[in-house]
Parts: sequence; C-alpha cells; structure tokens
Amino acid sequence: MTQHTDFDNILNENTLNDSILSNVPKVNIGARSANAPLTQSHDKGLDVPLIEATIGDFFDAIVNKYPEREALVSRHQNIRWTYRELQEKVNQLASALIEMGLEIGDRIAIWSHNNAEWLLMQLATAKIGVILVNINPAYRTFELQYALNKLGCSALVLMRHFKTSDYTQMIRELCPEIYHKDYTQLDLVEIPTIERIIWIDEPESGEDFNFMQKFSTWMAEGDANDPRVAERQASLKNTDAISVQFTSGTTGTPKGATLTHRNILNNGYFMGEGMRLTEEDRLCIPLPLYHCFGMVGGNLAILTHGGCAVYPNDGFDPLTVLQTVEEEKCTALLGVPTMFIAELDHPEFDSFDLSSLRTGIMGGSSCPIEVMRRVMDKMHMSEVTIAYGMTETSPASCQTSSQTPLEKRVSTVGMVLPALEVKIVDTETGEVVPIGETGELLTYGYAVMKGYWGSRFKTRKAIQDGWMHTGDLATMDEDGYITVVGRSKDMIIRGGENIYPVEVENYLYRHPKIRDVQIVGVPDKKYGEVLAAWIIPKEPGSLNEEEVRQFCRDHIAHYKVPTYFRFVDEYPMTVTGKIQKYKIVEQMIEELGLE
Repeated sequence: MTQHTDFDNILNENTLNDSILSNVPKVNIGARSANAPLTQSHDKGLDVPLIEATIGDFFDAIVNKYPEREALVSRHQNIRWTYRELQEKVNQLASALIEMGLEIGDRIAIWSHNNAEWLLMQLATAKIGVILVNINPAYRTFELQYALNKLGCSALVLMRHFKTSDYTQMIRELCPEIYHKDYTQLDLVEIPTIERIIWIDEPESGEDFNFMQKFSTWMAEGDANDPRVAERQASLKNTDAISVQFTSGTTGTPKGATLTHRNILNNGYFMGEGMRLTEEDRLCIPLPLYHCFGMVGGNLAILTHGGCAVYPNDGFDPLTVLQTVEEEKCTALLGVPTMFIAELDHPEFDSFDLSSLRTGIMGGSSCPIEVMRRVMDKMHMSEVTIAYGMTETSPASCQTSSQTPLEKRVSTVGMVLPALEVKIVDTETGEVVPIGETGELLTYGYAVMKGYWGSRFKTRKAIQDGWMHTGDLATMDEDGYITVVGRSKDMIIRGGENIYPVEVENYLYRHPKIRDVQIVGVPDKKYGEVLAAWIIPKEPGSLNEEEVRQFCRDHIAHYKVPTYFRFVDEYPMTVTGKIQKYKIVEQMIEELGLE
C-alpha cells in the first residue's frame, strides 16, 4: 500500500511539474513595439500569460526536468551542485526553518555577500512562505538596527567577515550584552525581535560563538524529506510577500520594497528571455545578490531556464570574473557599467579567452555608449542587453534585446517588457505626452511591488491607480524605445547604488559639532558620481575632514561616505532663502577640475 501511495505521489508531482512548465510563455521580442508606430508615449509589452506558480513549485518543476544538470557553481567555496543536489539542500534548510518555529509571513534577514548559502536562503524561504529581508553588507550598525526593527525580523543570518568588515564585532557593538547570551536564549535590547543569529561558517573554521549558531549546525536540524515542507509549500499563494529589499528613502530612512512570488519569478523569467537563456547557458553573477538585480536578474533569470548560476567570488573582483568566464565557459555575464569598465581595463584582460560569452545585462545606472561598444567587441557579448528599472518594479520594466538595432541598443533602455505597461506623463498635469517629449516614466502591471513595508502613506504616494511613479524623466520614440534623460531630483547614483542626500544629511546632523550640512553629487570617472559634503560647523575651525569621515565610516555604508568635504560659513541661496545645490555642484566641479 505504501509503495502504491508513493507511486501516486510521484505521478501527481510529475503531472503538476509538466503542467507548470507547459504554460510557460516563450517570448520573441522584435526590433520594434508590436504597437508601433506610436503617437503617444504609452506602450504595452507583448501580451503573454504570466507564470502563476510559486517560486518553490516552479523550482521543483525545473529540477524534475533537469535533475542532473549543473545548477550552481560557487567558485570561492569550491561548490558544484546539480539541480537535484540543490533541491535536497533547499528542502533541508526549509525543514530547519520550520523546526525553528518560523511561520508563513515571518521575517528572516540575511546580511551577506554572495555565496551558496544566500541562494539556499532565497529558495528555502520561498518554499515555506517566510519573507527574506535583504540587508546590504555595506550597512553598519545604525542601518542594520533600523532594518531589523522596521521588519520585526525573527532571525538574522550573517557572514563572518568580508575584507575589513567584521560582522560579528558589529553585532557585539550594537548589543554589548550579547557576550553573556546563548544563541537559544537571545533577548537583545536594541534588536528585541531577533530570536536567533546564525553565522555562515566555513568547513575548516575552528571558531565558535555562544551567541550565534553555525549555519552548518542549523542546516543539520532539518530533514530533506520533511513532509511539513511540501505541506507548507502547497498552502502558499503566488501573491504572498516573499522578499523585502531596502531602497534609499527620500525622507531620510530606507524604505522596504515588498515583493511577491509573482513579482520576481515572472520578472526574472522575462529578463532571462531578453537574454535568450536556455538550459545550456552559464550565467556569471558578480552582482551582489542583496540587490534586486542580482537576486532576480541573476539567480531567478538563469534558474527559471534550467541553466547554471556561477558566482565568481563573494564580492566583486574583476580578475576573478575574467578567470571564471574563461574557466567555466560562461555564456552570459551581468554587471553595472563600473564592473564592465574594471574588467575591460584590467591589465591582464587580453590574456583571457572570453569567446564563450554571448549575452548578459548591463544595468544599474546609465551605460556609456563607448563602454557598450567595447563590451560587444572585446568581450564577445554581441547580444548584450541593457535593462532599466527599480527595486519597486522587481526590478526590470524595460530591456533591449538581440533584435534591438545597434544605435538604439547603445542609446536607449529598450522597450517595455512583456505583460507590463509604461507611459510617460507631464509632471504637472499627469497627461500622457506626445512621442519625443520629456515627462515622468510610470510602470504598470505584475512587476509593481506590493508596497513599502509598514508605510502606507509612502506606498500611496508612489503607486497611484496601480501605476508606479519612478521619478525618472524619459522620452519614448515611435518604435517604443525609451530613453532616460534625468531622474528624481537630488538622487545620486554611485556605481549603481542609489543615494538620496537627505539620508546622509540626517545622519550627519547627529554629529555634535555640525550645525548644517548639504550633500551633493559630483562627477567621477570610476563611479559615475560620488558625494560631496558642505558643512557649516557649530564653531568655526572645530571640525576636520577625518573626524567627519570616521563618524560616517563607523555607522553608515561605505558608499554613502562623502568623498569630498568643504567647511563653509554659508550656502549659496535664492532670495527666498532656498539653498541652491546646483551652485554648490558647479563650484565643486570647477575647484576639482571635474568633467
């Protein structure tokens, strides 16, 4: 009788898997919009059915189809897993999460760079309906505390260290009483909802901490065949929240964009279709997984197509990317422009064979035309695409394709993705503008986030009648191609990281010697933009650059620390008393000889 039941279960599972994959849309994006020629700046992507499965169910269907294909290579960890092996470890971790007492809708945070454990967390939480909260590894105690408390996280998974950052030490600084705690009985003043802290250990590590559990020990608490995992998985809806990712907040505090299975599974799949990925592809992912671009355009784009995700290192290093592409015969590569520039300009670039490359995505900030051309010519990425979007739209709204004419591939962000809608509206009236005119870019459809966690007011402001207001200024041509010409005022993009000056200003106001501070973005050859701070001290001469830099370094992410400082008595002002930031920028450019 038992054997008969098992056989029935296998049959049912195979039928479900076949049904999921048989309904997956194949996309063939043409050289122009299906609605061309357009007369108004409003376009709809290809009308295709969406994947209505959960991430867990879709992943299991892919495993069933490609069980012995390589799914993950994590080079710095010497890990190679097939789809079946990855599934077994995901189910084991999912079981450990249930064993820990986590219910559907509970939050667990991960504070780590790229590794196999990150992917296990992404898939295991999705299987059992626990919400994964992505914490930027550049965050320091001030930002970490805010994120954990904002979400009411039950547990935190962290990496031990990265370069000069000691994550364990930062936890000790935030919660000094933790020295005297056991990991089974945490009761922490500054992060009161955290019940367990787990650190990603290495096999050869002899370290041990009373207040933290080893990831390997935690995994061992789970059972890959735990029936509770399948039961929990079967009870989930694809509209359930599954991921919260922090974006810089215009009001000074980061906002937690809440994304569902439906949001990110479909977006990852369509980004993969834009690259024409198949099970034969091997996607090199140097992008950080805590970013939506890495987690969705990387992990989900390749895993939804049965291909292999390849992590060259835990953090970005151009040399290991080049080595990985050559040795792993990667066919696709992701990155922001600064990453591609660092790879192209590496002194050993010419010694690597990159002929296996075909495609990839360049995104995160504006892509200089000359860089795009070099990537296509020197890196063999003839089909490289550009993607545009924001965390709030899962992340991609637009993408170029292999069919995009060259001149549009290097000058636009492509056309709207399938099953989405975009329009460009007058910033004053809200009316759709004619073709070629500038307005604010709005996105509509499955990719728009559920909302900002715990911030209904901010959500209502950002999403109106289902349309996400990006804050970016753009134009659309008659073929449907979109060009981003500006962005929400004040926002600075440093190497793909979005920074709102007010966030840094609000932090610096905490310094006892600072009366006033203004943050602006100035041009930079490496990062596109960096931060400059104009500070009015409470007492003239009482403050120096190193003192302020140290104050920043200890508590906020490194990319938010200003590169340039000026101590001044006053700011350029209008007659009505408004600070003229553009004049500060002009003066800095002139002083520093920037372009």
